[in-house]
Amino acid sequence: MKKISILLFVFLYSCNYLFARVMSDSTILLNLEEVVELARKQSPDVLVARHTFRSSYWNYCYYKANYLPSLSFSSTPNFNHSINKVALEDGTTRFVPQNQLETNINISLTQNISWTGGSIFVETDLERLDLLDNKIHSFNYDPVEILYCLFIFGRYANKWDKKIEPLSFEEAKKIYIKTLESVAFRAITHFFNLAKAQANLEIAKTNFMNADTLFFFAKGRYEVGTITENEMLQLEISKLVEEGNRMNAQLTVDDSMEALRSYLGITEPYPLRVVVDNEIPLTFIDINQALEYAFQNSPDIINFQRRKYESDRNLSSAKGSTGLKTDLYMSFGWAQTGDDIQAVYKNPLNQQYFQLAIRFPILDWGRDRGKVQLAKSQRDLEYTRIELEYRDFERNLMKLVKQFNLQPNQLSVAHKTNLTSERRNDVARKLYLMGKLTILELNESISEKDSSTRNYIHTLQNYWSLYYMLRSFTLYDFEKNIPLTEDYRLLIH
Repeated sequence: MKKISILLFVFLYSCNYLFARVMSDSTILLNLEEVVELARKQSPDVLVARHTFRSSYWNYCYYKANYLPSLSFSSTPNFNHSINKVALEDGTTRFVPQNQLETNINISLTQNISWTGGSIFVETDLERLDLLDNKIHSFNYDPVEILYCLFIFGRYANKWDKKIEPLSFEEAKKIYIKTLESVAFRAITHFFNLAKAQANLEIAKTNFMNADTLFFFAKGRYEVGTITENEMLQLEISKLVEEGNRMNAQLTVDDSMEALRSYLGITEPYPLRVVVDNEIPLTFIDINQALEYAFQNSPDIINFQRRKYESDRNLSSAKGSTGLKTDLYMSFGWAQTGDDIQAVYKNPLNQQYFQLAIRFPILDWGRDRGKVQLAKSQRDLEYTRIELEYRDFERNLMKLVKQFNLQPNQLSVAHKTNLTSERRNDVARKLYLMGKLTILELNESISEKDSSTRNYIHTLQNYWSLYYMLRSFTLYDFEKNIPLTEDYRLLIH
């Protein structure tokens, strides 16, 4: 009878095991690599990152365009039929009716000067004035006029923009790559949430099947008096508890599945199932190499330098806006007037204009000095913050590398523990059916099996999470031994 009972138990368990693994053809199977790839292509976070990068790209293009020559055309016709106050040659002023039309054409070539600040303009201008009542017209022509303007802060802005803007764009490119690694990290979290939910559902189904089978045999053994009524009732309670666990586990699977579907941007309404691979790509990363890659590639390092430049710029601007202030405006060229268009091209006269504005505070009660000292204090504070963040960056990276290097051994131990606990549970069930094990000992073996399965999946998640966190810190592919990069041209269209 004992042998028949054991064979029947094994048969029922095997049928339940196979049934639990029969899947619909419409189920979408995904491994970790596929989940990461999908997330990098179509997750909401990636779409936001692309738009952010495009904004940085066009901002950088705008900066570069500021230092390229620009050509413009303008025309401002002006019709005036009104009574206006006009100053006469004898110094008096009268109200005079006017009926005239002014038209002009202007072509201007502009170039910002980075090494001195300010802008240089080369213009040509043709004007016509029509006195409509008298039917008289005249022309004014400036064939060439060269102008140069230098303002107070122009030189300082150009100097620091040349340092900051290229850094900002380089930082934006690195941030985009880092965002992809962060997306992979979040995708891994969703992947293993579903993997753990699936494992818990399998555990719950198996435990319910085992509890149902044990309760079935317990009723027979109770009838022949080999177990007490208390033990039989305890098995019935275990069956009911496992049935509730199975239903709760199914709800968790559904929630985790929808969370993964939403993050990956999958619109097909088919069920998802993740497949956990036990293979791992790396078992060790050298700390010194990881630090070297991080200092070469990380956007955080660029961010530190950019913020230093910005604080230096603010201090330089504060110093430049105090004390002596000057604005310079000068121009030279040729001009001519005439009653017809041909006359303005004959013997043009040269013309020059120069203006220098000087302002110097005599009494400001320490306002300028306070402004400079405030900017200096803020610069020093920012330098201190950057230094602390730099040390935290280095310390966190070293901590991550040490944690990652422990994961392969922990994963090996967790895998062996999982296999051993499964074998122990199989033996414990057989011993219980043979009457050589108590129900408490059986429950203990079941609990150890479930715990070791969950721990193994959790350890796998820790490994992959740490691996992609290291990639996001260093922007380096440790499997291929190359820096991470992207084709940025594909992102701006």
